[in-house]
Amino acid sequence: MCENASGARASVAASEAAHGSHFTQSMVKFAAAGLALGAATAAYGRFVELNNFQVREETLAVLPVGSPNFRILHISDMHMIPGQRAKTEFMHSLAGLNPDLVVNTGDNLSHVGGLDPLLEALDPLLDFPGVFVPGSNCYFAPVLKNPARYLWQARTPQEIEEGSRVPLPIERMHNAFESRGWVGLINRYDGVTLSGLRLEFSGVDDPHLRYDAHPGFSPQAFESSDVPNIRVGVAHAPYMRTLHRFVQDGAELIFAGHTHGGQVCLPGGRALVSNCDLPPSRAKGVSYQGDVPVQVSAGLGTSRFAPVRLFCPPEAVLVTLTAKDG
Repeated sequence: MCENASGARASVAASEAAHGSHFTQSMVKFAAAGLALGAATAAYGRFVELNNFQVREETLAVLPVGSPNFRILHISDMHMIPGQRAKTEFMHSLAGLNPDLVVNTGDNLSHVGGLDPLLEALDPLLDFPGVFVPGSNCYFAPVLKNPARYLWQARTPQEIEEGSRVPLPIERMHNAFESRGWVGLINRYDGVTLSGLRLEFSGVDDPHLRYDAHPGFSPQAFESSDVPNIRVGVAHAPYMRTLHRFVQDGAELIFAGHTHGGQVCLPGGRALVSNCDLPPSRAKGVSYQGDVPVQVSAGLGTSRFAPVRLFCPPEAVLVTLTAKDG
């Protein structure tokens, strides 16, 4: 009787040991598969999607009745560094879209030696009328950071990019833009008539650095005219206070960048963060502040210290403005 019980216990122990060994082997295989999948995903984001440049197209019925269509090329967040040939070639190709206007919403550089590559990439686009505002990575070079900080720290503006006081050649960059006819909207309003449309702009310096001081719109922007017109707000970072102020001032359309579309997203492009207090669901594309459309670009680049995109390809945006229904 005792020998039978002892044998039974030994059999149970052997069975449990075998089961435990099988479970451990399964967990090791599962972990290895997870690591392999993670490595493959990271490699895809680093070596494939990072240069999978696309043109997103939007149509917005915001012009006065009877206005002709007007095409705006929205570029943002180039974060140029030396040697980015694929990005340069893509940006050269954008001239073939023949826009009526280029809107550049900042973060042009990601390296102290990035100005010449940037101007080379932008050269064909500088032949078109354009307006621009700066972002933090027009003022200061990016620094290596813990990427997880964006999950809890990046909803509020910064006085200066954390840990960075390495200046970028912003003055030379802006002088180069202006020498080719682009208009700076750095805490100022301005207006331009193009292709039979009067565009009244109100632009701000980077809200992410708290450099913004809203100028409102020109008083003439609200006067009746024989020329169709539209009031456009332009900023780098789409903080809610910025969008709200543009709407208060009378904007009928707003352009912004900064978010990178979330940069590393869930399948389907669902953003987890926006790097500001804009809801992540609005981190890319057209959303509305009240009844005012807000066009946010996912941008063309990344910080040179975080060169990866996932389910969020780099983009330029071609926005066709059309007349409202009568």
